[in-house]
Amino acid sequence: MKSDHEAPDAAQPELAGLTAEPPADFAVRVLRRVGVPRETYDTYVRLDTAVGGLFVAASPEAVTGAALDTGGLTATAFEELHRARTGRSALRSARPFPGVATAVRTGRARRLHIDLSPYGSVERAVLEAVRAVPVGQLRPVGWIAQEARTAPEAVVGALAQNPAAVLIPCHRVTYDNGTPCDAAHLPGVGDALRATEGIDLRRMAELHRRGVVFLGSDTTRIYCHPTCAHARRITPPHQVPFRTAREAGLAGYRACKSCRPVTV
Repeated sequence: MKSDHEAPDAAQPELAGLTAEPPADFAVRVLRRVGVPRETYDTYVRLDTAVGGLFVAASPEAVTGAALDTGGLTATAFEELHRARTGRSALRSARPFPGVATAVRTGRARRLHIDLSPYGSVERAVLEAVRAVPVGQLRPVGWIAQEARTAPEAVVGALAQNPAAVLIPCHRVTYDNGTPCDAAHLPGVGDALRATEGIDLRRMAELHRRGVVFLGSDTTRIYCHPTCAHARRITPPHQVPFRTAREAGLAGYRACKSCRPVTV
């Protein structure tokens, strides 16, 4: 005999269903059903990366923000952060903005549309210059400043405001002395991101200890940043180290048209 407090067997499956987690895009479905225009809010997903989860928000036209959860950032906290930064609500979704998953997986986000309109012209120029640094390569602050046509002092401040962590690869920027400029990351995160791209930090540290800023090839007579794809193909017997672009020029070497090395 069943107790008076025990639910009937027939009702148990229905009650169990009430405790199930709603689908990831439940709120989006509700808004769509009641006719709220998609243009009035952003959606976001959480994607896995080598250093933890990455929340990525987007409007129908562009990525509007991204943040790593390495510092304990929760979904609710990301929603609040996104609203404070953009003035727009971000609702959980099951589908990422087109191209985001591939960009996160490959590290190649240069073609991804990222909305930088809330920022000033200097900040936008700096962040766009950072986006131009290829995966697996590093560029110094001075190089970013030249590409953005601004003062080096403005670069670090713009990097610290990076609205799209990982997708705008600030981990590929170093100070002019070769040490990483991780203004937008917690300690250790930048190193982990660089390691996933195959950047040999020990080698870079050794080069800078020796005062080597550029590497030339005695066969092509071209010099590059050490992490440039062309520099990585120079075998040790043919590597020629240089401290400055002027030194390389006086030796008869031409600057790589790909990485565009400059003395900083």
